[in-house]
Amino acid sequence: MLRMAQPIIHHRHPEFLEILTRVNKNLQYLFQTSHEVLTLTSSGTGAMDAAVCNLHSPGETAIFVNGGKFGERWGEILRAYGVQAVEIQVPWGDSVTPDQIQAGLKSHPSAKAVYLTHSETSTGAATDIKSIAAAVHQNSDAVVIVDGITAVGAMEMRMYEWQIDGVVTGSQKGLMIPPGLAFLALSEKAWNVAGRSTLPKYYFDLQKARKAFAENDTPWTPAVSLVIGVDSALEMVRQEGIENVWARHERLARGIRSGVQALGLKILGKCPSNALTAVFIPESVDSKQFNKVLKNTYGITIAGGQGHLKGKIFRISHLGYYDELDMTTMISALEMTLRECGYTFELGSGVRAALQTFTH
Repeated sequence: MLRMAQPIIHHRHPEFLEILTRVNKNLQYLFQTSHEVLTLTSSGTGAMDAAVCNLHSPGETAIFVNGGKFGERWGEILRAYGVQAVEIQVPWGDSVTPDQIQAGLKSHPSAKAVYLTHSETSTGAATDIKSIAAAVHQNSDAVVIVDGITAVGAMEMRMYEWQIDGVVTGSQKGLMIPPGLAFLALSEKAWNVAGRSTLPKYYFDLQKARKAFAENDTPWTPAVSLVIGVDSALEMVRQEGIENVWARHERLARGIRSGVQALGLKILGKCPSNALTAVFIPESVDSKQFNKVLKNTYGITIAGGQGHLKGKIFRISHLGYYDELDMTTMISALEMTLRECGYTFELGSGVRAALQTFTH
């Protein structure tokens, strides 16, 4: 965005405060909440860190779901702050169920929070946070905190209506700008919990951020250019309409899934995310050659697998400003790459399947 290349304005200048005021309102629309959505100058992990250190006191118990690299991160942050982290582990590619969460709460009734990942970036699996939030609130006083880093702006998420107590996201995913900003919203219930927290905090003290928010300001110097960029991105979301944004991502995801499956490839996520798709590399294909050909010959960059999935899967993003043509191009390049790597299939079958999905 060329707006981010314009001369820097001072973050206390009325011109910037006007921009931040608009950003704050549009973030509430994005999150579908009337609560404050705080802007932090950090990666999405910074917002995850802030959620933990503002909601807990040492020795408290919290439940987290480990179904991938980023669910695993919730546990790492909790333990770093001395919180007793109870792990609910699901195979990578699977999604946790409300029954599993209820069982965890039954075994650990003192749990203060349940930490979930809406879209697990490492596996392409989605979590039904609406049903799980309902299950938690029916069986516990715990707050429900969601990592929405690849989900917000790509998948339906109604924070207020679904009674989600905390949501975090980052700037470089559904918001379509470079990394460096994180966004965090808490429910009134979560703010009450935060008021009792005794864990150390300073830069990520959300009480300070909330006080500044009331004046359409920030407690510390923000990443001015990125805030200006996200202002434009949020205006794009407003113009398209959040329901239309969600529907577009769902359509692109279905097209990609149809295309790769028509090529005989297997998808990892059993309940797939609409933000990205994780696909197994055929056993007959060398993963290093596959990545090299796709990038160097066809100019397509994909993400590989993490942890034990390294070299076994590739991940296709379809969030942000992508459209049907981008996805068709992706499937076309994938076909040509697989053919060059010696994989046998009917040439054109993936593109045809994707186009049929987009036109029906």
